[in-house]
Amino acid sequence: MAPERGIDVDIDLRKLRYFVAVAEELHFGRAAERLFVAQPALSRQVRALEEDLGVQLFRRDRRGTVLTPAGAQLLDDAVSLLAASAAMVRRVTAAAVEKPVFTIGFMPGITVTPAVRMLKARHSSLSVRLLRTGWSDQVEVLRDGRADVSIIRLPVDQSGLHVQPLFTEARLAVLPIDHPLAGRSTVTVLDLADDHLLQDPDAVPEWRDVARELRTGERDDVPALHSVEEKLELVAAGAGICVLPLSTAAFYTRPDVVAVPVDGIGPSQVCLAWVATRRSRLIQDFADVSPSLAPTV
Repeated sequence: MAPERGIDVDIDLRKLRYFVAVAEELHFGRAAERLFVAQPALSRQVRALEEDLGVQLFRRDRRGTVLTPAGAQLLDDAVSLLAASAAMVRRVTAAAVEKPVFTIGFMPGITVTPAVRMLKARHSSLSVRLLRTGWSDQVEVLRDGRADVSIIRLPVDQSGLHVQPLFTEARLAVLPIDHPLAGRSTVTVLDLADDHLLQDPDAVPEWRDVARELRTGERDDVPALHSVEEKLELVAAGAGICVLPLSTAAFYTRPDVVAVPVDGIGPSQVCLAWVATRRSRLIQDFADVSPSLAPTV
Protein backbone atom coordinates (compact mmCIF):
# COMPACT_ATOMS: atom_id res chain seq x y z
CA MET A 1 0.00 0.00 0.00
CA ALA A 2 1.07 3.58 -0.56
CA PRO A 3 2.77 5.02 2.52
CA GLU A 4 0.93 8.34 2.36
CA ARG A 5 -2.31 9.78 1.04
CA GLY A 6 -3.66 13.30 0.77
CA ILE A 7 -5.92 14.66 3.46
CA ASP A 8 -8.85 14.99 1.03
CA VAL A 9 -9.92 11.36 1.39
CA ASP A 10 -13.69 10.93 1.70
CA ILE A 11 -14.51 8.52 4.52
CA ASP A 12 -17.59 6.33 4.19
CA LEU A 13 -19.23 6.19 7.63
CA ARG A 14 -20.59 2.71 6.96
CA LYS A 15 -17.06 1.45 6.37
CA LEU A 16 -16.01 3.21 9.55
CA ARG A 17 -18.77 1.50 11.56
CA TYR A 18 -17.70 -1.85 10.14
CA PHE A 19 -14.09 -1.12 11.07
CA VAL A 20 -15.03 -0.21 14.67
CA ALA A 21 -16.96 -3.45 15.09
CA VAL A 22 -13.97 -5.52 13.97
CA ALA A 23 -11.56 -3.41 16.04
CA GLU A 24 -13.64 -3.90 19.18
CA GLU A 25 -14.23 -7.61 18.63
CA LEU A 26 -10.83 -8.38 17.05
CA HIS A 27 -12.66 -11.14 15.23
CA PHE A 28 -14.30 -10.79 11.80
CA GLY A 29 -16.87 -13.50 12.47
CA ARG A 30 -18.13 -11.98 15.73
CA ALA A 31 -18.13 -8.50 14.18
CA ALA A 32 -20.21 -9.76 11.25
CA GLU A 33 -22.74 -11.30 13.64
CA ARG A 34 -22.90 -8.05 15.62
CA LEU A 35 -23.56 -6.07 12.44
CA PHE A 36 -25.94 -8.64 10.90
CA VAL A 37 -23.88 -8.81 7.70
CA ALA A 38 -22.09 -11.64 5.91
CA GLN A 39 -18.43 -12.00 6.86
CA PRO A 40 -17.14 -11.76 3.25
CA ALA A 41 -19.01 -8.46 2.79
CA LEU A 42 -17.52 -7.15 6.04
CA SER A 43 -14.02 -8.12 4.98
CA ARG A 44 -14.48 -6.36 1.63
CA GLN A 45 -15.60 -3.16 3.33
CA VAL A 46 -12.60 -3.17 5.68
CA ARG A 47 -10.21 -3.78 2.78
CA ALA A 48 -11.86 -0.93 0.88
CA LEU A 49 -11.35 1.38 3.87
CA GLU A 50 -7.67 0.40 4.01
CA GLU A 51 -7.36 1.20 0.31
CA ASP A 52 -9.12 4.55 0.81
CA LEU A 53 -6.71 5.51 3.59
CA GLY A 54 -3.63 3.90 2.08
CA VAL A 55 -2.75 2.10 5.33
CA GLN A 56 -3.08 -1.35 6.86
CA LEU A 57 -5.51 -1.36 9.77
CA PHE A 58 -5.29 -5.01 10.89
CA ARG A 59 -2.72 -7.75 10.93
CA ARG A 60 -4.23 -11.17 10.37
CA ASP A 61 -2.43 -14.43 11.02
CA ARG A 62 -3.14 -17.90 12.42
CA ARG A 63 -3.20 -16.49 15.96
CA GLY A 64 -5.95 -13.98 15.25
CA THR A 65 -6.57 -10.36 14.33
CA VAL A 66 -4.73 -7.41 15.88
CA LEU A 67 -4.77 -3.68 15.25
CA THR A 68 -1.80 -2.04 13.59
CA PRO A 69 -0.64 1.32 15.03
CA ALA A 70 -2.65 3.02 12.28
CA GLY A 71 -5.69 0.93 13.20
CA ALA A 72 -5.36 1.79 16.88
CA GLN A 73 -5.23 5.49 16.01
CA LEU A 74 -8.26 5.19 13.75
CA LEU A 75 -10.22 3.45 16.49
CA ASP A 76 -9.45 6.32 18.90
CA ASP A 77 -10.76 8.83 16.38
CA ALA A 78 -13.56 6.79 14.81
CA VAL A 79 -15.64 6.27 17.96
CA SER A 80 -15.95 10.01 18.59
CA LEU A 81 -16.50 10.70 14.88
CA LEU A 82 -19.37 8.22 14.67
CA ALA A 83 -20.89 9.66 17.86
CA ALA A 84 -20.64 13.16 16.43
CA SER A 85 -22.31 11.95 13.22
CA ALA A 86 -25.17 10.41 15.19
CA ALA A 87 -25.49 13.59 17.23
CA MET A 88 -25.68 15.70 14.07
CA VAL A 89 -28.47 13.55 12.63
CA ARG A 90 -30.45 13.71 15.89
CA ARG A 91 -30.09 17.51 16.15
CA VAL A 92 -31.00 18.11 12.51
CA THR A 93 -34.06 15.87 12.83
CA ALA A 94 -35.09 17.64 16.04
CA ALA A 95 -34.70 21.05 14.39
CA ALA A 96 -37.15 20.03 11.68
CA VAL A 97 -40.08 19.55 14.06
CA GLU A 98 -42.48 22.43 14.64
CA LYS A 99 -42.27 22.31 18.45
CA PRO A 100 -38.71 22.50 19.84
CA VAL A 101 -37.52 19.62 22.03
CA PHE A 102 -34.88 19.92 24.75
CA THR A 103 -33.51 16.71 26.30
CA ILE A 104 -31.90 16.66 29.75
CA GLY A 105 -29.84 13.71 30.95
CA PHE A 106 -29.68 13.20 34.70
CA MET A 107 -28.08 10.81 37.17
CA PRO A 108 -30.19 8.83 39.68
CA GLY A 109 -31.22 10.71 42.81
CA ILE A 110 -31.07 14.19 41.26
CA THR A 111 -34.38 16.07 41.08
CA VAL A 112 -34.58 18.05 37.86
CA THR A 113 -38.09 19.52 38.25
CA PRO A 114 -37.20 22.99 39.65
CA ALA A 115 -34.89 23.84 36.74
CA VAL A 116 -37.31 22.38 34.17
CA ARG A 117 -40.13 24.58 35.47
CA MET A 118 -37.92 27.68 35.33
CA LEU A 119 -36.84 26.83 31.77
CA LYS A 120 -40.46 26.27 30.71
CA ALA A 121 -41.35 29.66 32.19
CA ARG A 122 -38.89 31.22 29.75
CA HIS A 123 -39.91 29.04 26.79
CA SER A 124 -43.58 28.11 27.14
CA SER A 125 -43.77 26.19 23.86
CA LEU A 126 -40.72 24.06 24.62
CA SER A 127 -41.09 20.28 24.95
CA VAL A 128 -38.70 18.97 27.61
CA ARG A 129 -37.67 15.33 27.73
CA LEU A 130 -35.75 13.65 30.53
CA LEU A 131 -33.22 10.86 30.02
CA ARG A 132 -32.02 8.83 33.01
CA THR A 133 -28.33 8.04 32.72
CA GLY A 134 -25.75 5.97 34.61
CA TRP A 135 -22.03 6.11 35.29
CA SER A 136 -21.20 4.55 31.92
CA ASP A 137 -23.22 6.87 29.66
CA GLN A 138 -23.72 10.16 31.51
CA VAL A 139 -21.52 12.05 29.04
CA GLU A 140 -21.92 9.69 26.07
CA VAL A 141 -25.53 10.90 25.75
CA LEU A 142 -24.06 14.33 24.95
CA ARG A 143 -21.51 13.10 22.45
CA ASP A 144 -24.02 11.04 20.46
CA GLY A 145 -26.76 13.66 20.62
CA ARG A 146 -29.27 11.85 22.79
CA ALA A 147 -29.24 14.77 25.26
CA ASP A 148 -28.66 18.50 24.94
CA VAL A 149 -27.33 18.80 28.48
CA SER A 150 -26.53 16.25 31.16
CA ILE A 151 -26.45 16.59 34.93
CA ILE A 152 -23.43 14.48 35.81
CA ARG A 153 -21.39 13.27 38.74
CA LEU A 154 -17.61 13.55 38.54
CA PRO A 155 -15.25 12.05 37.60
CA VAL A 156 -15.91 11.84 33.86
CA ASP A 157 -13.90 12.32 30.69
CA GLN A 158 -14.38 16.06 30.16
CA SER A 159 -12.73 16.27 26.73
CA GLY A 160 -14.83 18.33 24.33
CA LEU A 161 -17.30 19.31 27.05
CA HIS A 162 -18.15 22.45 28.98
CA VAL A 163 -18.61 21.46 32.62
CA GLN A 164 -20.32 23.82 35.08
CA PRO A 165 -20.12 22.91 38.80
CA LEU A 166 -23.48 22.90 40.58
CA PHE A 167 -23.14 21.49 44.09
CA THR A 168 -21.48 18.85 46.24
CA GLU A 169 -23.06 16.35 48.58
CA ALA A 170 -21.90 13.78 51.08
CA ARG A 171 -21.51 10.13 50.16
CA LEU A 172 -22.80 7.31 52.34
CA ALA A 173 -21.90 3.66 52.79
CA VAL A 174 -24.88 1.43 52.01
CA LEU A 175 -24.79 -1.77 54.07
CA PRO A 176 -27.06 -4.81 54.46
CA ILE A 177 -29.35 -4.43 57.46
CA ASP A 178 -27.54 -7.22 59.33
CA HIS A 179 -24.05 -5.77 58.78
CA PRO A 180 -22.08 -5.32 62.04
CA LEU A 181 -21.81 -1.57 61.35
CA ALA A 182 -25.44 -1.04 60.36
CA GLY A 183 -26.40 0.37 63.75
CA ARG A 184 -23.65 3.00 63.83
CA SER A 185 -24.44 6.70 63.36
CA THR A 186 -21.18 7.15 61.40
CA VAL A 187 -18.31 4.95 60.25
CA THR A 188 -14.78 5.62 59.04
CA VAL A 189 -13.12 4.44 55.85
CA LEU A 190 -10.94 2.12 57.93
CA ASP A 191 -14.09 0.52 59.39
CA LEU A 192 -14.96 -0.58 55.82
CA ALA A 193 -11.50 -1.93 54.95
CA ASP A 194 -12.60 -5.58 55.25
CA ASP A 195 -15.74 -5.18 53.12
CA HIS A 196 -16.21 -6.04 49.44
CA LEU A 197 -17.04 -2.95 47.36
CA LEU A 198 -19.63 -3.51 44.62
CA GLN A 199 -18.25 -0.84 42.32
CA ASP A 200 -15.04 0.32 40.69
CA PRO A 201 -12.49 0.96 43.47
CA ASP A 202 -11.31 4.05 41.59
CA ALA A 203 -14.73 5.57 42.27
CA VAL A 204 -13.92 5.47 45.99
CA PRO A 205 -10.15 6.07 46.17
CA GLU A 206 -10.22 6.51 49.95
CA TRP A 207 -11.55 2.95 50.34
CA ARG A 208 -9.22 1.65 47.65
CA ASP A 209 -6.21 2.87 49.62
CA VAL A 210 -7.10 0.80 52.72
CA ALA A 211 -9.05 -2.17 51.29
CA ARG A 212 -7.83 -5.55 52.49
CA GLU A 213 -9.13 -7.37 49.42
CA LEU A 214 -6.94 -5.18 47.21
CA ARG A 215 -3.86 -5.60 49.39
CA THR A 216 -4.18 -9.37 49.43
CA GLY A 217 -5.38 -9.84 45.85
CA GLU A 218 -8.53 -11.62 47.07
CA ARG A 219 -11.02 -9.24 45.46
CA ASP A 220 -13.85 -11.03 43.68
CA ASP A 221 -14.97 -9.87 40.27
CA VAL A 222 -17.85 -7.41 40.36
CA PRO A 223 -20.54 -8.17 37.75
CA ALA A 224 -21.52 -5.40 35.35
CA LEU A 225 -24.14 -3.35 37.19
CA HIS A 226 -26.32 -1.00 35.19
CA SER A 227 -28.49 0.60 37.86
CA VAL A 228 -28.68 1.58 41.51
CA GLU A 229 -31.41 -1.01 41.95
CA GLU A 230 -29.03 -3.80 40.92
CA LYS A 231 -26.41 -2.59 43.40
CA LEU A 232 -28.94 -2.48 46.23
CA GLU A 233 -30.17 -5.99 45.44
CA LEU A 234 -26.62 -7.30 45.87
CA VAL A 235 -26.07 -5.26 49.04
CA ALA A 236 -29.31 -6.60 50.55
CA ALA A 237 -28.24 -10.15 49.66
CA GLY A 238 -24.99 -9.66 51.60
CA ALA A 239 -22.74 -9.70 48.55
CA GLY A 240 -20.95 -6.50 49.56
CA ILE A 241 -21.39 -2.79 50.17
CA CYS A 242 -21.56 0.29 47.97
CA VAL A 243 -21.00 4.01 48.38
CA LEU A 244 -23.74 6.35 47.11
CA PRO A 245 -24.33 10.10 47.13
CA LEU A 246 -26.74 11.31 49.81
CA SER A 247 -29.56 12.17 47.39
CA THR A 248 -29.34 8.79 45.67
CA ALA A 249 -29.30 6.87 48.95
CA ALA A 250 -32.30 8.89 50.19
CA PHE A 251 -34.26 8.29 46.98
CA TYR A 252 -33.70 4.53 46.93
CA THR A 253 -34.57 3.69 50.52
CA ARG A 254 -35.54 0.10 51.30
CA PRO A 255 -35.98 -1.83 54.58
CA ASP A 256 -33.20 -4.39 54.05
CA VAL A 257 -30.32 -1.93 53.64
CA VAL A 258 -29.07 1.04 55.66
CA ALA A 259 -27.09 4.10 54.60
CA VAL A 260 -24.44 5.32 57.04
CA PRO A 261 -22.37 8.54 56.81
CA VAL A 262 -18.65 7.91 56.29
CA ASP A 263 -15.88 10.04 57.77
CA GLY A 264 -12.94 10.35 55.40
CA ILE A 265 -14.68 10.00 52.03
CA GLY A 266 -14.82 13.04 49.77
CA PRO A 267 -18.14 14.44 48.55
CA SER A 268 -19.85 13.79 45.24
CA GLN A 269 -19.46 16.70 42.80
CA VAL A 270 -22.55 17.36 40.66
CA CYS A 271 -22.12 19.39 37.46
CA LEU A 272 -23.99 20.43 34.36
CA ALA A 273 -22.29 19.46 31.10
CA TRP A 274 -22.81 20.03 27.40
CA VAL A 275 -20.77 19.77 24.20
CA ALA A 276 -18.42 22.76 24.25
CA THR A 277 -18.87 23.63 20.57
CA ARG A 278 -22.64 23.96 20.78
CA ARG A 279 -24.14 27.44 20.70
CA SER A 280 -27.71 27.26 21.90
CA ARG A 281 -29.91 29.79 23.68
CA LEU A 282 -31.77 26.92 25.35
CA ILE A 283 -28.55 25.44 26.74
CA GLN A 284 -27.47 28.80 28.13
CA ASP A 285 -30.89 29.44 29.65
CA PHE A 286 -30.84 26.03 31.31
CA ALA A 287 -27.34 26.72 32.60
CA ASP A 288 -28.65 29.97 34.11
CA VAL A 289 -31.42 28.19 36.04
CA SER A 290 -29.49 25.02 36.92
CA PRO A 291 -28.28 26.32 40.33
CA SER A 292 -31.86 25.67 41.47
CA LEU A 293 -30.99 21.96 41.35
CA ALA A 294 -28.92 22.26 44.53
CA PRO A 295 -30.76 20.52 47.39
CA THR A 296 -32.10 22.82 50.09
CA VAL A 297 -30.84 22.20 53.64
